[in-house]
Amino acid sequence: MTRVRLGEICERLSSGKSIKAAEVQDSGTYPVIGGNGLRGYAERYNFDGECAVIGRQGAACGNVRFHSGKAYMTEHAVVAVANESNDSHYLAYLLSIMSLGRLSAQSAQPGLSVKTLSKQEIDLPSLEKQRQVVEVIGSIDAKIGVNAKLNGYLEELLLAKYDKLFPANADFTGILSDVGTVIGGATPSKKRSEYYCSNGIGWITPRDLSNTSDKFIAHGADDITDEGYASCSAKLLPKGSVLFSSRAPIGYVAIATNEVATNQGFKSVVPKEEIGTAFVYCFLVRNKQRIADMGAGTTFPEVSGKMMRSVELAVPEQSLCAEFDVFAEPILKQQETLERENRDLAALRNALLPKLMSGEIDVSKVDLTQLNSHLA
Repeated sequence: MTRVRLGEICERLSSGKSIKAAEVQDSGTYPVIGGNGLRGYAERYNFDGECAVIGRQGAACGNVRFHSGKAYMTEHAVVAVANESNDSHYLAYLLSIMSLGRLSAQSAQPGLSVKTLSKQEIDLPSLEKQRQVVEVIGSIDAKIGVNAKLNGYLEELLLAKYDKLFPANADFTGILSDVGTVIGGATPSKKRSEYYCSNGIGWITPRDLSNTSDKFIAHGADDITDEGYASCSAKLLPKGSVLFSSRAPIGYVAIATNEVATNQGFKSVVPKEEIGTAFVYCFLVRNKQRIADMGAGTTFPEVSGKMMRSVELAVPEQSLCAEFDVFAEPILKQQETLERENRDLAALRNALLPKLMSGEIDVSKVDLTQLNSHLA
């Protein structure tokens, strides 16, 4: 192992550039990458190659992911490109386990600065060892990627069927409260440690959804105890409820896989039985920008419970909802299964990575054929 500073082995270590919000679309030619990953797509790029992308600010501060290809890197991301003697993919894996968010306090401004990052000391093995680690861990990530892509196709299929059965240009005949009950959330006092635990009532915040691309959720970063739940006005949402973040930001959508509670950053919907989860979920996904545009507030936009209940829609016929539920049920089950498998694979990768990097497990003795067969 050779100990060096990050800045010494990077061909490039710099922040991306800002881009106008109007340029970022849901689809396009080049991905727009921010500190927390994909923000959308644009028709121009400012990076082409392989790099580690490091989140600079907010909840994404210190998050690291690998990118390959053309992209537009925003000012919220630091781009680290290894020199020819090292591997950028290995560098991304290494930085991902180093809790870089802790360095934000060393910067003059909140967040991670390039200057602070450049001084961070890292241990690097030979290029050959780096590439061997990338090959092993990359095989796990490749399987995660295949699952994620399949989930994306299933999502497109689900939404396409929704669009066909429930056209966007249909006349409004009711409001959201006609298809489900809108429920807000609350936060137990943070000063009472006994209100929080690691294995209690699932309690979800918008930050939990910002840190995952998963559609299904049962727990966030913190659970709350029965005492914590009783201390505030949070309500238990049944399995199948559709969570909708109503501030900071507006528009995260997820489905509860068990009973959960949320903080006040949600206006979630418990679907009526004859309407079903699938319809409510797809409606909120397709209309999240329209709902966000309703938001009001001086500090940050927020959608109130009254606003959420009054969102106009074409109340669907029960027969169409039943048809959609039959179509959607196997898709939702498969998506949930794939997400669970990816969480297990990510846990395996995260446990294996530091052991390979430290030499505790000799990477040269890993049987890639056997590993790939297991992942197939």
